[in-house]
Amino acid sequence: MNRGFAALGDRNFRWFFLARAITMITGSMSSIALAFAVLQIDNDPVSLSLVLTAFTLANIVFVLFGGVVADRLPRALVIQVCYVLDILSIGTIAYLLFSQTATIPIVVGLAAVNGASTAFVLPAMQGIIPQLTKPETLQQANAMLSFIRSAVTIGGPVIAGILVTTVGPAWAMVVQIFGWLAAIPILAMVKLPPPTGDGRFSLFADLRIGWTEFWSRSWLVAVVLAFMVMNAIHVGAWGVVGPYIAKNDERLGIAGWGWVVSAEGVGVLLMTLVLMWVPLKRPLRMGMIGISLFAIPLTMLGVHPVVVLVAIAAFLAGAGAEIFSTGWSVAMMENIPTDKLSRVSSYDMLGSFVVMPIGTLVYGWLITHADPAVVLTTSGIIYATIAIGTAFVPSVWKMGRVEAATVRT
Repeated sequence: MNRGFAALGDRNFRWFFLARAITMITGSMSSIALAFAVLQIDNDPVSLSLVLTAFTLANIVFVLFGGVVADRLPRALVIQVCYVLDILSIGTIAYLLFSQTATIPIVVGLAAVNGASTAFVLPAMQGIIPQLTKPETLQQANAMLSFIRSAVTIGGPVIAGILVTTVGPAWAMVVQIFGWLAAIPILAMVKLPPPTGDGRFSLFADLRIGWTEFWSRSWLVAVVLAFMVMNAIHVGAWGVVGPYIAKNDERLGIAGWGWVVSAEGVGVLLMTLVLMWVPLKRPLRMGMIGISLFAIPLTMLGVHPVVVLVAIAAFLAGAGAEIFSTGWSVAMMENIPTDKLSRVSSYDMLGSFVVMPIGTLVYGWLITHADPAVVLTTSGIIYATIAIGTAFVPSVWKMGRVEAATVRT
């Protein structure tokens, strides 16, 4: 089989890839559908904030528990059960919208259920991939999944916008439900050996084991600590200050901002194609250098927010971000025992999730008390310094690929 698609040679991965592709395609419109569903009930940004906060907090609260469950139970089964919960929660919101009986408190509660479900799905997804494909095709498997994810990130919101404006947000949710319904029986075709272990379950003991695995690896700790700050900068500077600049600086404009965000997505998409064929011999070194490129559009947005220049910089940043994403996944999957991978991944996810609301709040305050150009330029310098500095941590810089015969099991 062609090298770029070699992972499809594994039957289990083919079924998983099909199920995942379906749910990513149908789920790519979820954020827009939920946002406009809330605004349809109550045209108040505070209501939308409450719903999104409920989702995020539930995700943070349950992600460590989700890692334990994903290591203890068959991961495909965990994903299937979570899809059932998603169908029930999102399906209920859709029904309430159709019947015009939806209220914000009910949607807040159902969003929390959906957020908790996601906290179980993500560690299971991370842990299952090494079980589905050979060690030598891990990079191709991750790049293929990233390709679908980035493609739907570009096209999904457009489709969602059309559905929401023509037939309403409830129908966009119905499409998402059909995706989960299709994925559940497809995942049943994935045949994996049962999880190893003595069968005894202890939440705190399992969490402690996961923490020991996490803390014992300096490369893992260094990168996660770096991203606690870098993610706060990303969601705050790019997600809050970026739209503010777009709205208030005619050199960029709202339409221009759309082109910038799209250019970033195209950079991600094209790099996934490259990584399906070109191996990353130093996944973390190249990944941290790649992610440092985000400092370029961030700084450009502050000093000279012209559409073409910022879009080119965003394209490069998107490509660099995908180098990191694939390199990081490969490094974790090759160096962490498979039976503990979901727990370790949940600590990584917790470090990433917990700072995002903080970053949003901090930058919301900063742009009302300081010059946005100074805020963005300073943020770009800090971001690049942290990323490059982390690349030079010895265990990050020296990490290479693990030979197929010695991948941790």
